[in-house]
Amino acid sequence: MVADSAELRVPKSATNAATLTVVAKERAAEGIVSFTLAHPDGARLPDWTPGSHIDVVLPNRTTRQYSLCGDRWDAHTYRIAVLREPWGRGGSAYMHDELKVGDRVGVGGPRNNFPLVPSQKYLFIAGGIGVTPLLPMIRQAEFLSTDWQLLYGGRTRESMAFCEELATAYGERVHIVPQDERGLLDLAAWLGTPRPATKVYCCGPAPLLTAVEAACAAWPSYAMRAERFTAAAQTAPVQRASFKVELRRTGRTVIVTPDVSVLELVRRAGVEVLSSCEQGTCGTCLTPVLEGRPDHRDSVLADHERAANDCMLVCVSRSCGDRLVLDL
Repeated sequence: MVADSAELRVPKSATNAATLTVVAKERAAEGIVSFTLAHPDGARLPDWTPGSHIDVVLPNRTTRQYSLCGDRWDAHTYRIAVLREPWGRGGSAYMHDELKVGDRVGVGGPRNNFPLVPSQKYLFIAGGIGVTPLLPMIRQAEFLSTDWQLLYGGRTRESMAFCEELATAYGERVHIVPQDERGLLDLAAWLGTPRPATKVYCCGPAPLLTAVEAACAAWPSYAMRAERFTAAAQTAPVQRASFKVELRRTGRTVIVTPDVSVLELVRRAGVEVLSSCEQGTCGTCLTPVLEGRPDHRDSVLADHERAANDCMLVCVSRSCGDRLVLDL
């Protein structure tokens, strides 16, 4: 992930827990269903900012993360969109086939690992379901009268959620590129020459993110930011030896062996750490680091946040040395 100047803060509380009701379920595109969630008593929901996501805990105890793609000024509902993944772990299939209006789900968050930072211009690039976190960003840019464009690709027009909604609302600012009609996105044309005062926000499948990062090689490092739905490929860890992790607040020390995560060993020591994806993509288990240098292996932290060495995602990250001290 290429960094910009946005700062990811370590939360004092990893999540805000709530039980919400499904108040609407609608087909958004071929293989995509949108859900609207509300508090059972009609209470106000926690505020959120463009780029935020929530954890959804299903009745079958499956937990998944979904970007909020509704109206951030609507204080009483959240909207998410779910792509059916035939080869997934069952969460999307459950939501498509089993979850219905009136059912209740657990919700954690919102959290924002993909914040929209001020810019004179924006180029939003979406691939498939990756359009969801960009929708509130577009509304925010429009609200602020900021110059922006959206480049939106997908397999077919029928599989691209919200494309008619976007085209109707924003006209020529939106560039819809179904692959079966127009081929792949022409990233060289859009990104080959760096654009002054423009920030690029991209979300979609891993091949698209890799291609956009390569196309932005000549851009300033802070100009492009991406959000991943799956973990980025990782190189070998800095070290394969065991290391100590001191839990400062509880006064315990655990030995993390090469085959077990920091998260798992901390839990075995009786310290509860909230987590969700356990793949380094959601940010739920972000933990303050007091001493030592983490071996960052997540897909969330920006470059400057990694360099600060003051937090880590304990589900996947490890240690560069023989000792870490965590604020747990």
